[in-house]
Amino acid sequence: MSLPRLDPMQELLLVGQARGGDTAAFSVLVRAYERRLLFFLRRFAPDTARALDLLQEVWLDAFRKLPTLRTPEAFRVWLYRIAHDRGVTQVRRDRREDEALAETEPAGDVLDNHEFERAEIAHLVREALDELPPGQRTVLTLRFLEEMNLEDLSGVLGVPVGTVKSRLHHAKLALRERLKERGHDDI
Repeated sequence: MSLPRLDPMQELLLVGQARGGDTAAFSVLVRAYERRLLFFLRRFAPDTARALDLLQEVWLDAFRKLPTLRTPEAFRVWLYRIAHDRGVTQVRRDRREDEALAETEPAGDVLDNHEFERAEIAHLVREALDELPPGQRTVLTLRFLEEMNLEDLSGVLGVPVGTVKSRLHHAKLALRERLKERGHDDI
């Protein structure tokens, strides 16, 4: 799922223009990040419609708050921080809805072998990832799918780098355990 990224200088220029009110520059930033952010938000809201609603909320927040961004070179971390906060809020909202419902309700394409194997492994990892607590899903998604370094993760999650390392370690162990439980300890 490696999507092309903006060149850092180009992104910095676009952020500066968008901070000054240039909606065309902001639109380029949206196009550059929307698929990645949607994928990230799906970890919090697996339902596509809810994830798209969250994505829209993230972009509205970003648009409103962009003039207050102090360090334009930190745009990516800042944007993912907004998405993370929105995602956590969504998980809490869903949990409250699920608890309320529990009280009131009764209980394509042909792939070659290599592509099929890769798709199957990706599916197994995604399923195992979905079983992890939201914090572990988030740190793994940002680190390995978004390729964020420890400092960026620290900024998104709002915790020290040492805590990020610890969370990554425990999340990897938990993911490995989930895969092992499914009989896939070779992944």
